[in-house]
Amino acid sequence: MTIVVFLGSLLGLMALGMPIAFALILSGVALMIHLDFFDAQLVAQNLLNGADNFPLMAVPFFLLAGELMNAGGMSRRIVDLSMTFFGHIRGGLGYVAIGAGLLLASLSGSAIADTAAVAALMIPMMRKYGYNLDRSSGLIASAGVIAPIFPPSMSFIIYGVATNVSITRLFMAGIAPALMMAATLFLTWSWVARNEKMPVEPRASWRECFAAIGNAFWALLMPVIIIGGLRGGVFTPTETAVVAAVYALFIGFFVYGGLRLSDLPVVFVSAAKTTAVVMFLVASAMFTSYMLTLANLPGQVIALLAPVLDHPRLLMAAILILLTLVGTAMDLTPTILILGPVLSPLAVKAGIDPIYFGVMFVMVGAVGLLTPPVGTVLNVVCGVAGVSMEGVIRGVWPYVLAYTALMTLFVVFPELITVPARWLH
Repeated sequence: MTIVVFLGSLLGLMALGMPIAFALILSGVALMIHLDFFDAQLVAQNLLNGADNFPLMAVPFFLLAGELMNAGGMSRRIVDLSMTFFGHIRGGLGYVAIGAGLLLASLSGSAIADTAAVAALMIPMMRKYGYNLDRSSGLIASAGVIAPIFPPSMSFIIYGVATNVSITRLFMAGIAPALMMAATLFLTWSWVARNEKMPVEPRASWRECFAAIGNAFWALLMPVIIIGGLRGGVFTPTETAVVAAVYALFIGFFVYGGLRLSDLPVVFVSAAKTTAVVMFLVASAMFTSYMLTLANLPGQVIALLAPVLDHPRLLMAAILILLTLVGTAMDLTPTILILGPVLSPLAVKAGIDPIYFGVMFVMVGAVGLLTPPVGTVLNVVCGVAGVSMEGVIRGVWPYVLAYTALMTLFVVFPELITVPARWLH
């Protein structure tokens, strides 16, 4: 009955068009009433405690770092570097978009920010050279969802806080699957673009290649600092976010010169608005998570799935199907905050590595950003590219299928994630 009360109230309120954060709070209140007690002070206290969490301080700083990188010219130099190396290949702008998406993923950790940056820079070029905009927009959206998997990932930070799993270990475990996602896109784009008649740029000379690397050197140094600092234990994930923001500010002002003092108010306000939305959502979900624990919902879910607990791969497949369905109707962050604390204990009970499970959980949720009707990343591409949602959906499906095949491979062979994670940890 607890599950019915929670899901009924949450889905009913969402169906009425209520913002997810308020729907989460009211579904938690519904659980309170179901358990025959209501305490407004307890609601307020848990909302405050939900946002008062040290690792969550990384969120505003990573968002600020992403805004500073876009405004300061770091993102544009990453795209220029990719263009220098891949522009001479047939369909080269597609490979440029994938390479830029991967490199930007190592800088900001936000699918929306990366997708917006790559789309703003690449779509005009693709339109100029006669690329099919539906397929190109779908590719850029698919490259954007690598960001939640590659460190520094804000999704991993939120998942780690919600499930009490090591954020640093999640970061290290995300490197190999993120690279495999990029490789999957390379192969899929080569198949999609095989019959396209696309103009190519002249092959860049060695001098131009070295010049492009030199031009993007300070941008490329940022992921080295972030991953190296985490791997070496120099700073925590929260401190990493501060380092990223300060580094992006310094490079934008004093090296690339793309930032001016007059730009800072716009950058800070934009980052603050996004932070407010994310943090209120986190606080709401933490209150709901507290009520779910009080109502023993995780225990009830474990009891329901007890027959498959002895078959970890079968359980993993069932959970991924559930998350895929949820991902069509819910954004990544609320999915993590609502289902993470419920499903993570179930995975541990079944003997599934919690780090592997966390990577897979976030990866399925990230791919859900590409599926309608919500499809947050698709909406970003539509807005930037000026193409219809129907066109982007037609263009994105080959990449969604390719990602699905990759995730199936990860279910059958978990070692593809766990073994590299042990090497890097």
